[in-house]
Amino acid sequence: MIIEPRTRGFICLTSHPKGCEQNVINQIAHVKSKGKIEGAKKVLVIGASTGFGLASRITSAFGSDAATIGVFFDKPGTEGRPGSPGYYNTAAFEKQANAAGLYAKSINGDAFSNEIKEQVIQLIKEDLGQIDLVIYSLASPVRTHPTTGKRFKSVLKPIGSVFSNKTVDFHTGNVSEISINPAEGEDIENTVTVMGGEDWKMWLDALQSENVLAAGATTVAYSYIGPEVTKPVYRNGTIGAAKNDLEATAFKISDTLKSIGGKAYVSVNKALVTQASSAIPVIPLYISLLYKIMKTKGIHEGCIEQIQRLYSERLYTGKEVPLDDKGRIRIDDLEMREDVQAEVATLWENAATENVSEIGDLEGYSNDFYNLFGFKVEGVAYNAEVNEVVKVPSID
Repeated sequence: MIIEPRTRGFICLTSHPKGCEQNVINQIAHVKSKGKIEGAKKVLVIGASTGFGLASRITSAFGSDAATIGVFFDKPGTEGRPGSPGYYNTAAFEKQANAAGLYAKSINGDAFSNEIKEQVIQLIKEDLGQIDLVIYSLASPVRTHPTTGKRFKSVLKPIGSVFSNKTVDFHTGNVSEISINPAEGEDIENTVTVMGGEDWKMWLDALQSENVLAAGATTVAYSYIGPEVTKPVYRNGTIGAAKNDLEATAFKISDTLKSIGGKAYVSVNKALVTQASSAIPVIPLYISLLYKIMKTKGIHEGCIEQIQRLYSERLYTGKEVPLDDKGRIRIDDLEMREDVQAEVATLWENAATENVSEIGDLEGYSNDFYNLFGFKVEGVAYNAEVNEVVKVPSID
């Protein structure tokens, strides 16, 4: 079938297997161009099919020749209906890993569940024995708790008062004022339950109790802080409460890993176009302005550039991992430079529908959004028919 992008708000309802494959090939090429990283050799990535999780799997495999197990929750394509981009990404990754002689297996299912944890542990025991690095990169809006069976849903809301500010519809370039009502009832608790650190710790506890973590094993989860302009809806909002919980959990996990000489870190990453960030009001306008400035300065990074630098300049330098005053890895250092943020603040004040495409990189934002789903990728023939049914070698 010929697959075209069909969008509804911040979601694309279709994805392109060849575009997703080319995206993966491009990311692999970037990692290989940067040279080898003396990193972990047996890696588990939880949330492995898109964004930072996919970049982590690619960097581990093609930067450090690591064997990787990826966990994700995606839909395969069926006749006449494209699959989700994460499924196509994983198929492409495994194809490239296999061609390079690298071990790569995947498990598709609910990473919050006990069943998937058990499947992963069994696979590690059978194939790898133990794991050196665990990347936790889940970005789900809902979670069914494995103990109670209760379903929790996260929300994107400020805490305490209504938040009003500018946002942009990146499809049309229309800049408008948006108001978001504050969290109420159990909104904060529910969001923390979905996006906080509880499941991360459950994973590490399960892995450690089954003796599948190697001596000195490291685990890393991803977070975001961001600028003053987004704080009310992000860092000081319900999502921020979840990120605070995630960051606090790193210390708890480190305590439990002391017996094997292990360590847990949270890496604070740069603002990027992801399926999750596209859903957050205000963020698209901020990112489009940020992109313009960082590209002009020659310091822009995507997911793969961020994670390759995290590995090569933070985690695996042979020296102690540099941390901020709250014990976090900061790979958002270029975004948060004073000169960058000062220019963003100036542009923000002036941003309007009439000038946003000029003062911001709205085209870059839009292209990155479509790239997530395998569209607008250079070198892909979108007018040609493709097979929407693509197999992941280790699953299908």
